[in-house]
Amino acid sequence: MKTVKIILGIITALTLVFFATGLFVKETNYTAQVSVNKSVEEVFETFNNQKNLKNWIPELKSFEAINENPGKTGSTYKMVVENQGQEITMTEKIMAYVPNEKVTIFFDAENMLKTDDYVFTENNGKTTVTLNSSCQSDSYIMACLFPYFKGTFQAQDQRYLDNFKEFIEGKK
Repeated sequence: MKTVKIILGIITALTLVFFATGLFVKETNYTAQVSVNKSVEEVFETFNNQKNLKNWIPELKSFEAINENPGKTGSTYKMVVENQGQEITMTEKIMAYVPNEKVTIFFDAENMLKTDDYVFTENNGKTTVTLNSSCQSDSYIMACLFPYFKGTFQAQDQRYLDNFKEFIEGKK
């Protein structure tokens, strides 16, 4: 009986920690970065060309404009990605667009609200793309989960940046 009480105590403690996570951690933030042997102008143009997305985001099934604004800021798009056999539809909105410097994108993917801030810097003909990402959820349970998946989110975004590097450096 004592063993059962100890096990129940441990399960209760872990459950409380899990649900407390959503109360204390409102946002999950991380950074990813890649350096590309191309000029900032070429990197920025290639990165923001919608036709190239499938070359570095292999899960992307479709990408279509809902509303395109001159200057890009405020433009919205509908994306469909496949995640473990399930299609997820998300809305992408361009929050900031400064040519050859930065682009900030807000994603609404069901219960995940994500802001990706890409900063482009050039040094001696080599461009560094730095992603500062922030994830939130409008669902309390998902908000409790996100901090535990920070490494997974970061690894996925790093893989996309690495794929982008391979794509742009491989193209003529």
